[in-house]
Amino acid sequence: MPAGSDRPAVPTLPHTWRPFGVRMAGAVLGGGLLVVCALAWIGFDDETQAKFSTFQRGTVIALGLFAFSLWFALVRSRVVAEAERLVVVNGYRRREYAWAQLVAVHLPPGAPWVTLDLADGTTAAVMGIQGSDGDRARTAVRQLRAIADQQIGSR
Repeated sequence: MPAGSDRPAVPTLPHTWRPFGVRMAGAVLGGGLLVVCALAWIGFDDETQAKFSTFQRGTVIALGLFAFSLWFALVRSRVVAEAERLVVVNGYRRREYAWAQLVAVHLPPGAPWVTLDLADGTTAAVMGIQGSDGDRARTAVRQLRAIADQQIGSR
C-alpha cells in the first residue's frame, strides 16, 4: 500500500470481524464479579450460609445465568464476509445479505456499531464491528467497504 493511501488491503475471503473491547470488558468484569461472589460466599460462616433459602440461592444463580447469556450474545456477534454473501450475527440472530443488497456501510463518530444501508431502503445494525474499538473498527469498515466494492464489481 503506498504511503498516504487510505485504501486498506482487501482481506482474503472468508474474513470474520468480531468486537474486541466489549468482549474483553465482559470477560474481565464478569470474571471479576464471579470471583468476588465466590470469595464472599466462601467467607461466610456456616450459620450465615444456612440463612439463605433455596429460592434466594436459585435467584442468584438465575441472575448469573442471565448476565452470562447477555455477555455470550455479545461474544457471538460477528460479521463474516464470504464470496457469495455477508453474514451478520447480532447476539442470537443471524442474517445473510447478498452483496448486491448493500448500498453503504456507515460508522459515524460516536455510533455504537456499524450500520448497513440496504437496497430496499432499510438499515441493519452490525454489532460485530463496535465503534468503541476505535481504529480497529475504522479499519474494519474500510475493509468491509473494499470487499463490498470488489464483490459487487465482480458480478
